[in-house]
Amino acid sequence: MLRLSKQLICALFAGLMFNLGAQAADFHARLGSLDPTTTAKHRGLLKAAELIKERTDGHVVITVYPSSQLGNAREMTEAVQLGSLDAVINPAAFLGGFDPAVSVFDIPYLFPIDPDSARKLRNGPFGEAILDTFRKRGFEPIALWYGGFKVFSSNKPIASVKDFAGQRFRVMDSKILMQQFAALKASAIALPFGELYTSLQNGVIDGQENPLDIIERMKFFEVQKNIVVSDHGAIVEIILFSPAFWKKLPENYQKIIRDTFREVAADVEKGKRADAKKSLEFLK
Repeated sequence: MLRLSKQLICALFAGLMFNLGAQAADFHARLGSLDPTTTAKHRGLLKAAELIKERTDGHVVITVYPSSQLGNAREMTEAVQLGSLDAVINPAAFLGGFDPAVSVFDIPYLFPIDPDSARKLRNGPFGEAILDTFRKRGFEPIALWYGGFKVFSSNKPIASVKDFAGQRFRVMDSKILMQQFAALKASAIALPFGELYTSLQNGVIDGQENPLDIIERMKFFEVQKNIVVSDHGAIVEIILFSPAFWKKLPENYQKIIRDTFREVAADVEKGKRADAKKSLEFLK
């Protein structure tokens, strides 16, 4: 109940502030995101919002709230499911508790690292089938976005598989990710993204897994000594809308929103890949 109350307060307060300051529009949507404003994902969300406003002649306005402003991943997803938040974008690993089918993305080394092959899976029948499973769970699924590949970092040596034993790693709240570290004889601790830096800094955990650009943008390198560029896990971002908001939209606006988010996915992937290269050089 505490989580629910916090999430509802965050969403309702943001909605009040948005309505006070928004320009006249028929439909206002608030979209929550974990990412800071410096990432390709955030830039993509802003571009999609701009295009949607333009293509609907200003009748649909989407405001993006980055950096966990509306709560952590679970709180925002619950709010969308309840209809107190209009939309959210979250990595699949945070959504297994809402829709077990999406956890397939968490299996290490399963998703192809080849860009063309991965894109075909996300944009083809497989991706559509995964999105469709969310409809039975109280969501309107919109699109799958590329979120990069995770690498390992730690304050302790991780030069071999044996080095993982006994270490404590932060994971997203995914049973598969917990089993991943159990197989390495390491401990897995599920923590909200917003608590990761301080947990590393205070020694609550030894290490974590995230894409290279996130490690740089969130300054995890300040509290970590070692990185293994393992590319062991794909991050797949999922955009979900609340059915309560979605059903209010005319069909032509629904199509514009869905098509626009899918169109912008190519820019997000390009930006994420470029950012990862820059971050690798920076971290070296």
